[in-house]
Amino acid sequence: MRQLIAILNVVAWSGFWAFGYLALTSSVDQSGQMVVAAMLAALGGGTGMLAYFWLVRHAEETGYARPANRVVQREDDDAELV
Repeated sequence: MRQLIAILNVVAWSGFWAFGYLALTSSVDQSGQMVVAAMLAALGGGTGMLAYFWLVRHAEETGYARPANRVVQREDDDAELV
């Protein structure tokens, strides 16, 4: 499953860059092409971010990457953090 998400990540970011380039370089008189390319670029960027965040969370859970530095407050700890 991890490898499929990684492939989805690469394909989504590739779509983001390709369609983003098409949206930015299309001429003003082709507004329909510009809008469609911008929507596809946004879809690719959103999917790429979701896949990337899933991969990061999976890497932290499996121990492949160090977990992020987060303060964990326990319920039995009465001392306040300063």
